[in-house]
Amino acid sequence: MYIHEKENWTNFFWDNDKLSPILASVRHLQGRLLGRMESLGFDFIERATLESLILDVVDTSRIEGEFLNTELVRSSIARKLGIENADFIKTPRNIEGIVDVVLDATQNFDKALSETRLLGWHNSLFQTGFSGYQQIDVAKYRSGGMKVVSGNFGREKVHFEAPSADRVPYEMEQFLNWLNNDTSIDLVLKSIIAHFWFVTIHPFDDGNGRIARAILDMWLAKSDNSKIRFYSLSNQIFKEHKHYNKIIEETQKGTSDITKYLEWFLGCFERALLASEQNLEIILDKAHFWDRHKSTNINERQRLVINYLYDNYSKEVGFLRTSTYAKLTKCSTDTALRDLQDLVAKEMLKAEDSGKKTNYVIISPKKIRIPKINNEKTSAANI
Repeated sequence: MYIHEKENWTNFFWDNDKLSPILASVRHLQGRLLGRMESLGFDFIERATLESLILDVVDTSRIEGEFLNTELVRSSIARKLGIENADFIKTPRNIEGIVDVVLDATQNFDKALSETRLLGWHNSLFQTGFSGYQQIDVAKYRSGGMKVVSGNFGREKVHFEAPSADRVPYEMEQFLNWLNNDTSIDLVLKSIIAHFWFVTIHPFDDGNGRIARAILDMWLAKSDNSKIRFYSLSNQIFKEHKHYNKIIEETQKGTSDITKYLEWFLGCFERALLASEQNLEIILDKAHFWDRHKSTNINERQRLVINYLYDNYSKEVGFLRTSTYAKLTKCSTDTALRDLQDLVAKEMLKAEDSGKKTNYVIISPKKIRIPKINNEKTSAANI
């Protein structure tokens, strides 16, 4: 028996004694990070927000098995936010759509979430009227049943069966009324409850997970009362997506006591904030780097590789070689060598002799080291 089959299923309750300590920790981290961000100045806030939004867009899609080109996502967000020197690159509709949804949720968080707005989000995600090769109802609630399944054909496992289609309009009316009008719950808790409530109704033929996480991000932005983005919960959820799917499934088969679900989600959010605190250093270094070189003329291959190195930052000491550059940018080794030597001449990279081969390392404003890319595993498809 699923939770939505029970009477008054949305009368959720939880154990405050269990949740209060972790909620207090989350709120403290939010305040500390936001305060640090606000002290950085407009240019750095803008760049840090851009990096966090890129993670949100890329990873909310990765959770659903869709892998987007990071550079195209970057270009789309920068252009829509009006960030200076944003390069115009034609981006496909699927990227433009999810970018529009995430930006509307996080940058217009102070506006009510109406049914019309929600249907607009769905239309943005599925502008062709298809999900893959399957035609779906777009910008309208589903007209048929909905099951969440996994496994091969003939051996499917049903994880969840959503409410019948005839119940969806009523359930969504109740959900949106609560979402926009109930002020009795802490906004962080409310964002997490809203996510669960929405995915349990599962009102659309497809896109329910991405829209649920957009609602989550929207109410987290309300909890910050800021358009500044300094963390990506979708990034952390992707790292823990097996636990994420498991806790949702368990809660959908449970009772209206959602303590365990809230406890896990608050922990996930806390881990996202702690990761963001660590990642802020690399984001700031990257911002300083591009600020230092804002007048430096480089080509798209060079920009792509430097961004790739920053985006794949880790604590490992690393370097870049000519062969890796060529593989990443799909150019010849001669072209790669010319590009790299040009970056050295412009003091963006430095060359380090390691015997038979030359390693190229970013000249970091904060003296950090950018990690190496594994030459055997690097694929241009990952860019």
